[in-house]
Amino acid sequence: MSPRAKRAAAHQLITELDLSERKACKVVELPRSTFRRPLVSQKATDPDAGLRTWLCAFAKEHPRWGYRQAHAHARAYGWCVNHKKTQRLWREEGSRVPIRQRRKRRGSSSGQAPVKAAYPHHVWAIGFQADHLEDGTGFRIASIIDEHTRQVLDDTVDVSITGEDVVDILERLAHVHGMPKVLRMDNGPELTCRALA
Repeated sequence: MSPRAKRAAAHQLITELDLSERKACKVVELPRSTFRRPLVSQKATDPDAGLRTWLCAFAKEHPRWGYRQAHAHARAYGWCVNHKKTQRLWREEGSRVPIRQRRKRRGSSSGQAPVKAAYPHHVWAIGFQADHLEDGTGFRIASIIDEHTRQVLDDTVDVSITGEDVVDILERLAHVHGMPKVLRMDNGPELTCRALA
């Protein structure tokens, strides 16, 4: 943990848990002199105050750009600064590029709303899990579940499960329960093969 983070943690312990400065600094393993010493950015004589202000304005103007772009523009605007210092000031000011969240697709890949199981043996879900034994031998588990009753219809375990094996399992289950209206599955190689199609 950096000294800045330790300082913030100690301050949080003092304000929220009402600990003394001595105990809070002991918990986060920070010398009390370091906790009391003001940061360079908090001093009136901060030599980088102008650059800090410029970096904050740049981050607001270009929210999708990182410190490398900021450094290149700072040099172009006449700031004589090292890239490591730009990165440090950028981090100290809390400027960071927001992580882009991937949009979740609604429904299935065909664009239709997913079918909800209305009665037993209406929708079956097929999934695969993989693991290995202590000696390193891999094995797979093919699970078929009735989505309405949550009953596991089949759990086949084998070293290798092909598309033909999946067809055999489904035919065996069809003799007992009848074929479902909908089979829900992912795009695994066993489920997109010609045998299953």
